[in-house]
Amino acid sequence: MGRPPTKPIKFRDGFYIELRNKGKNSGIKLHRDTKEQMLRTIKEYELTKDVYILGESKNGKWVTKTPVLHVVED
Repeated sequence: MGRPPTKPIKFRDGFYIELRNKGKNSGIKLHRDTKEQMLRTIKEYELTKDVYILGESKNGKWVTKTPVLHVVED
């Protein structure tokens, strides 16, 4: 076993969402280049997963500060 990585993660420019199984605390982060692509991906997963909108990243910094849970309207 080696040392754990210490270099901070650099996020690419674009939009990020996190997909979690319902009721779980961890998930995977997905990157999309445009807002339209992000919204299409949300539509695809919103019925089976909890979708958190992490926001937009520019030059390695977050434009929005807090993640938002996407709720499906009935």
